[in-house]
Formats: sequence, structure tokens, C-alpha cells
Amino acid sequence: MKQKLFTFLLFSTVIFASCNKDKVYPNIKEYDDQQIQNYISTNGLSSMLRDTSDGDTSGMYYQLIDKGLVDSPRIQYSDRVAMVYTIRSFDGKYIASDTIVNHYYGFLGQFKSANLPQGLQNAIYNVLRYKGASARLLIPSRMAYGVNGYGSGSSSSGNRIAGNQCLDYWVRIVADQPAYDDLSINKYANAYGIGITGYTKTASGLYYKVSGSDTGSVIARTSSVGVTYSLYNMNNTKIDEATSSTTFVVEQLVPGAIEGLMKAKNGQTVSLIVPSALAYGTSGSTSIPAFSCLKWDFSITSVSSNEGTTE
Repeated sequence: MKQKLFTFLLFSTVIFASCNKDKVYPNIKEYDDQQIQNYISTNGLSSMLRDTSDGDTSGMYYQLIDKGLVDSPRIQYSDRVAMVYTIRSFDGKYIASDTIVNHYYGFLGQFKSANLPQGLQNAIYNVLRYKGASARLLIPSRMAYGVNGYGSGSSSSGNRIAGNQCLDYWVRIVADQPAYDDLSINKYANAYGIGITGYTKTASGLYYKVSGSDTGSVIARTSSVGVTYSLYNMNNTKIDEATSSTTFVVEQLVPGAIEGLMKAKNGQTVSLIVPSALAYGTSGSTSIPAFSCLKWDFSITSVSSNEGTTE
């Protein structure tokens, strides 16, 4: 009996191995291309073109939306680029569509150190090419995050790009930062009913509005001021606040806050909508992405001069 059972199992194993041997599995290039063709068909992306910049080997597809500043020098790997983007994995489990948060500023040649895909780097160099350009990109998994994927947790949590996932990117390379900031500020004001016409715009690009009595002490650059405040990003999300009075020296703040507070006096409130160059610039901070515009609402509770006189 044991002999017969062993013979049956051996025979089954041989048949199974023979079937597997005859089956042809796609390699990763074929797998990616199949996924991209299915995605194009399912989502009606008939205007997508195959990238042939590297001899038709990348497997990437694109739709150029804006050619950008074609009369300017082409972007090189040694150039810094300011970029806003969205990402969607083909399985739909990872979506990062917030262009207020998805900012990058750095050298094109250093994308790998910023955990950005090789395919995205290649696309900026070969497809977008110029500042001001924008495009939709379908990046094969082998030029994205490969078999390991990216992020933490499980892909079902929405915090992780699963392995072997092709990616759908929308990318814009910012050409004129002040103009982009001003557009962002006005879109923000319109979206959240801020009433931008009630603000005064300075030559630096700062928007400010002062309310309340103007009989208090004037704020100088070297003044110490006590304030309560709220800080918002352009999603109107509160990212910092001080609900009890906190004191600091004005000249230690970011340029936009310095300029704006010097428009106000003790006892007043001042609302500031600050372009990125007057906030945390291209570096950003721990909770603030690169080249982010911000809104501060200050209530001024005290003003002290260098001599310590307080109103």
C-alpha cells in the first residue's frame, strides 16, 4: 500500500512539474506593459504616448499637458527642480492627490536619495524637459518601487505602495515661484471664502489685513511681542497654534511674519497670507513642505522695546 501511494505521489509531482514547465510566465517588462495597457484601456487614456527617448526600452507612457518654457535651457540632472505632483497606484490602494502637501525641491540627479522613482527622474529629463512643463505619466513598476514597494504597513491601509505596482503620476515643474505662490494664495482665498480683496498686497508678495484700535505701541523689528496665533496651510488645515500668549523677538521670525507684524500695533489682530519665499522657502520644515504658502492669524497682547518698556 505504501509503495502504491508513493508511486502515485511521484507520478502526480512529475505531471505537475511538467505542466509548470510548459507554462510560459511573463517577465517583468511584459508584466508591466500588460498592466499599463489594461490601465490605459480601462481608464480611456487613448492619448497616452509611449516614451521612446531611450530606444523604446523604458516602457513608460505619458501625456504632455504643458510644454513649459521651451525657449529656456533644458533641465539637466545638475539642476534643482521645484515640483508638485500626485500619485496613484494602479490597484487604487495608494492615492496621494494633495498638491499642497506633495512638493519637492532638489537636484534632479538626486531623486534616489529622496526615495523618488527612477522612472520619474527619467520622465522629467526626457519628457517634461523644461520648467513650467506638466505631464501625466504611467511609470512601470520596475522603474518605480519594484518588487518591494514603498511605505509602511500593508497596502490595504493606504500608506504603502505594494510591490510590482505601476504608478500613475501627474507632475508640474514650477517655473516662476512668485507667480505660482500668488496663484496658490488666490485659489486658497477663493476656495475658503477668505475675502482677498480685504487684504493689502505688498511689493514682496505678502497679503496682510490689520484689525482693531491703532493706539497701541508700534512694533519694530527688534521688538519683543506677546501673541496668540493660528497657522494654516493652503488646505486651510491648522498646523500650529498658541492659545495662550507667547513672546518672541520679531526679527527672529520668518520674513513674511516680520513684515506683517510691523504693520500692526499692540492690541490689534493681523492676518497674513505669506508666499513661500517669505515663509520657509524651498527647504520647508518638519511639518511644512518645500515652497509652501502659509496663513498666520496673530492677536497681539504686548509689545516691548529694546529698553523693556511695555504697553
